[in-house]
Amino acid sequence: MAQSTFDRRRVNGPEESFSPVFDDEDDGELGWMMKRSRGLADIRPIFLQPGLVSQANGSAYIETEKTKLACAVYGPRQSKTTTYSERGRLNVEVKFAPFSCVKRRSPLRDAEDRAVATAVHQSIVSSICLELFPKSTIDVFIVVIENDGIEGCIASGSIAASTALADAGIEMLGLVASCSAGVRGDEIRLDPVEKEAAAADGTVILACMPALSSITNVYQSGRVSVQSALKCMELCHDRCVDVHAVMAQSLLSSRTSVA
Repeated sequence: MAQSTFDRRRVNGPEESFSPVFDDEDDGELGWMMKRSRGLADIRPIFLQPGLVSQANGSAYIETEKTKLACAVYGPRQSKTTTYSERGRLNVEVKFAPFSCVKRRSPLRDAEDRAVATAVHQSIVSSICLELFPKSTIDVFIVVIENDGIEGCIASGSIAASTALADAGIEMLGLVASCSAGVRGDEIRLDPVEKEAAAADGTVILACMPALSSITNVYQSGRVSVQSALKCMELCHDRCVDVHAVMAQSLLSSRTSVA
C-alpha cells in the first residue's frame, strides 16, 4: 500500500492568495462626507411597536433603518436576595445577536454589551418609581438584531426600554426619549450612522423626559468642545420631543387595538 504524501501535521494554505487591504487614512473623512438622505438636524424614521412578546409583562420593538432592537420587561417580581430594600432594583441586560454586526460576534457577553447596558440603565432608572416596589426586581432584556452604530443602539435601546416599561404598566414619572449627535469640526449631525460616528471627532447622546423637561443622562465620547456639546444637547432635546410623540402614539394605538 503506497504511503500518502499528505502531511497531517501541516496546515495547508489556500490555493489562491491575495494582497492584504489596508485602511486608507482618508476613510474617516469619506465616512463623514458620505451622501446623507436626510438633513443634518434630522433623525432616521422610527418604527415602534409595543407588546410583541406575549410571554413578557411588557415589550417593544424599534427599528430605525439599519438599527433594529427588541426589548422585553419582566417584573416587578420578588428579589432573590434576602436583604430588605426599600427601593426596587432595575436590571438591564443587552445582548448582540451573532449576525447583528458586519463581523460575526461571539454569543458571550463582552465589554461592549455591558457598556450599552450601563448607558441604557442610567437613562431610564430615574424615570421609574422604584420606591413603590420594595424588595422587588425589574428585569429589562434588550436584543440587538441589527447594529448600525453603538450610539444608535444606546438611543434606540433607551426608547424601546422606556416604551416596554410603560407597556408593562410600571409606575413611571414619564417616558424617556433619546437622541445622539456626532461632531466633526464645526459641523453637527444628529443620529449618525456607524460610519459617520466612526469619522466624527466625538459623539453626544442625550436622554430626557420631555414631558417634565428634565434630562436623565448625557453620554459623551471623543473630543467635543463645551460649545459644541451644549449645541448638541439643544438639538437632541428638540428631536426628543418629536420622539416622545411617536412613543405616546404607539402606546395609545397598542392599547386601542387590544381593547
